[in-house]
Amino acid sequence: MKKLKLLALGLIAALAITGCSSKPKEEPKTSPDTGANTTGIPNGTYTGVGEGKGGKIKVELTLENGEIKKIDVLENNETPGYADAMKTITDAMISTNSFDVDSVSGATLTSTGFKTAVENAFEQTGASKDQLAAKEAAGTSNKEEREAAYTSDVVIVGAGGAGLTAAIEAANNGASVILLEKMPMEGGNTLISGGEYAAPGNWLQKEEGIEDSKDTFYEDILKGGDYENDPELVRILADNALESAEWLRDEVNVTFEDYLLFFGGHSVKRSLVPKDASGVELIGKLTKKAQEVGVITHLNTTAKELIVENDKVVAVKAEFDGKEITYNANNGVILATGGFGSNLEMRVKYNPEMNEKILSTNSVGSTGDGITMAENVGAELVDMQYIQTYPTCDPELGTLLYVGDVRMEGRSILVNKEGKRFVEELERRDVISKAVVEQTGGVSYMFWDEASMKASGVNVKHKREYDYLIENGILVKADTIEEAAAFFDIDAKELKKTVEKYNEYAKNGKDEEFNKRGTLTAFTDGPYYIMKSKPAIHHTMGGIKINKDANVIDTEGNVIKGLFAAGEVTGDIHGTNRLGSDAIADITVFGRIAGRNAAKAE
Repeated sequence: MKKLKLLALGLIAALAITGCSSKPKEEPKTSPDTGANTTGIPNGTYTGVGEGKGGKIKVELTLENGEIKKIDVLENNETPGYADAMKTITDAMISTNSFDVDSVSGATLTSTGFKTAVENAFEQTGASKDQLAAKEAAGTSNKEEREAAYTSDVVIVGAGGAGLTAAIEAANNGASVILLEKMPMEGGNTLISGGEYAAPGNWLQKEEGIEDSKDTFYEDILKGGDYENDPELVRILADNALESAEWLRDEVNVTFEDYLLFFGGHSVKRSLVPKDASGVELIGKLTKKAQEVGVITHLNTTAKELIVENDKVVAVKAEFDGKEITYNANNGVILATGGFGSNLEMRVKYNPEMNEKILSTNSVGSTGDGITMAENVGAELVDMQYIQTYPTCDPELGTLLYVGDVRMEGRSILVNKEGKRFVEELERRDVISKAVVEQTGGVSYMFWDEASMKASGVNVKHKREYDYLIENGILVKADTIEEAAAFFDIDAKELKKTVEKYNEYAKNGKDEEFNKRGTLTAFTDGPYYIMKSKPAIHHTMGGIKINKDANVIDTEGNVIKGLFAAGEVTGDIHGTNRLGSDAIADITVFGRIAGRNAAKAE
């Protein structure tokens, strides 16, 4: 665990992590060629292993006459997008003939694991890295050539879910589109999310006979945000959520699973789940669709400033590989840069409680860039103090724990060190988080049984995470309740009483303690599971003020011409607290609106 903690403190703040760095567990293989060369490094192909964020990375390194000729990845479980980091590092190693290249920003653990695997392979030569003759090129500098300026109808900043959606719709409405992303891959927070989508009246609800409506969803969003949201924006979201979910399914070809999840704060079960319960499905399909409709994407490109001429935003100043580039927009600019959950300074500025002691689930790219740029041209910021924590995250790293989705299926309970329940498991995220931090050690323990594991399938859907949790003592599987409780030093006697009491509630169909919504399912035979978790920063509700057309509004209540925004970069939609699975609906609905309107702007 020491090595795990070191990685958490020194390498990342907010990536979805399902593995930890460790020494290779298998013997690397070699096939050296004794052919003579003058470098002292034997020619041949060598195999090495390392640990990335998704587990083992196995590579094959080919050396010839003292040069790195080829690096092949034989095995890896890295998330698509982050796996691109390995290609970037491979290109840098081959071009420089050196292993001393930079890691890819935003993919630290993948980079570290890959570099470890390559160096582990080289160790089999018995030679020193110093014997490699370095070439002139250095680092992971982008080799792609860029012009000093580009022009398109629409320029979009941020290639996460909102940005990609906006890009597709802008292109579909006849605009030429350039999409800028500061990270080396598309995705943002959407990529590392579960991708669940709240849609009232959806096709699965109809199959299950679940009654729902746009009005019910509208009221849930308002209530979930303590009525601090803008009713007009909430109305737009509620009225268009289903149609945009169908757009994802039918036009973007996103595959959804055949079950729904019941997120806290919703009055009914309405949340669609993408394939493999992962945002990878959404980003993969959105990226493919964007390419098909002609969107040009510039990665590793950091937007720095909005350019205003004659009271209209007309361009974006950006930086690529140390070079300043101007992206001119004939019609409009869309900001889709996400929130600021990974920007400690900004968090503390608006909410001092969200300090360095609180971990984050967010992508390292969530630093509030778009908010700052918009503010610099007069945009009004709203709800900046409202920062949400997710209640059940990795207690070591702060990452989301998708194995914990068993809770959203109503098949688990949360207990404290004393073995007692302390909150309704399907309450709002902020309510559960607040309750958790008041418990002994500021953590909760999620309990469920084998029947619930099989019914939810979280150990299969999220196998890499499940294995990681077991390996690192965050999740325990035991034959008896007593054994499971003892692993975390939980009061076993009280936990058994709690389970018995809950089973009685399930039998009678009513939770007498916390009035848990949904169907109550009794616990039966073992094995039993207990997962330790704690809250971590997950979503920033505040941001740029927009209207129903996704126009950015200035501090005097006027539209800033040529500037639009969508997604977590905006405020006023979720109020004090966002309900689970509303974010994907939000980025899709308002991303489409922003894209259409920017394409038509003059």
